[in-house]
Amino acid sequence: MKRRMKRTVTVAVLAAMLITLAGCGGSKDASTGADDSPITIALSPWPGWFFWFLVDEKGFFDKHGVKVDLKWFPVYSDSLQALATGKVDANSQTLSDTLAPASKGIGLKAVLVNDNSFGGDAIVSKPDIASIKDLKGKTVATELGTVDHLLLLTALAQNGLSEKDVNYVNMTVNDAGPAFITGKTDASVLWEPFQTKAVKEGKGKVLFSSKETPGLIPDLLVFRDEVVKNRPDDIQKIVDAWFDALDYFKTHEDEAIKLMAEKAETTPEDFKLGLDSIKLFTKEDNVTAFGKRDEYTSLPYTAEKTADFLKKLDMVDEIKDFSVLFDSSFVEKAAKE
Repeated sequence: MKRRMKRTVTVAVLAAMLITLAGCGGSKDASTGADDSPITIALSPWPGWFFWFLVDEKGFFDKHGVKVDLKWFPVYSDSLQALATGKVDANSQTLSDTLAPASKGIGLKAVLVNDNSFGGDAIVSKPDIASIKDLKGKTVATELGTVDHLLLLTALAQNGLSEKDVNYVNMTVNDAGPAFITGKTDASVLWEPFQTKAVKEGKGKVLFSSKETPGLIPDLLVFRDEVVKNRPDDIQKIVDAWFDALDYFKTHEDEAIKLMAEKAETTPEDFKLGLDSIKLFTKEDNVTAFGKRDEYTSLPYTAEKTADFLKKLDMVDEIKDFSVLFDSSFVEKAAKE
């Protein structure tokens, strides 16, 4: 299955975020003044985001009377740039990738949690490494500043270690996987499909995964502030359509997986493997996630901790108020229906 090539904001994307461009052009109804142009939602390769195609092709946008134009970006970072520069109204992106533009003054609002990584990101090690503590002094590779780097640091911290206790190598996932397979690293932090390939071809094992860090890696629907302000009714309809698609999936799983697998250009069997590595969020899961608690299952808490991580790497500026990043009203209304 195609996968995000880099799950963090690149320097080029950050530079683009500082460019002020006009918003997506829309047309207004002459009689009402309402904007009737399609809302554009960007998406890229990730198991949970292929559900947008299910929403569209099964007619749930039409059911709720909202015009939506899905914009496909094979390269994930291109979708981040499209949102930051106003070329799309919304993007499917990680929480960590929402923090950098927000710290640069770009107004964004997360309105929906699509899913959490639930095993899709993992530390793959040689079989003789029995625990995270055994990584001390070992060579471990992952890409600096990515969510998988954060996963590594979290795993180390939970076991009384830090990055200084391992021989850390900054390496893209495209290189970290082959490096493990050829024995150049003792462990690599990888996401699917690189993770499974490393286990099979490199005779490795999953030492630690995102299953053990619930809420650490959430995938979101993020809108530009002005769209949330000017078109809240349409956003509510989009959120409602999303949950309709999740309900449809429960009763038509084989059909839905076949549809999404075709979009992903993979087999239904392989697509299902990808789905098994994420946790799709229900209405109730969403309401809980938007709540404030001192744990990673809370978006505000995760945002603050992730921002601290990125700030130490000089990848974000200070964010004084994390609450402005989230609008729970849409999932709360959906949950009451």
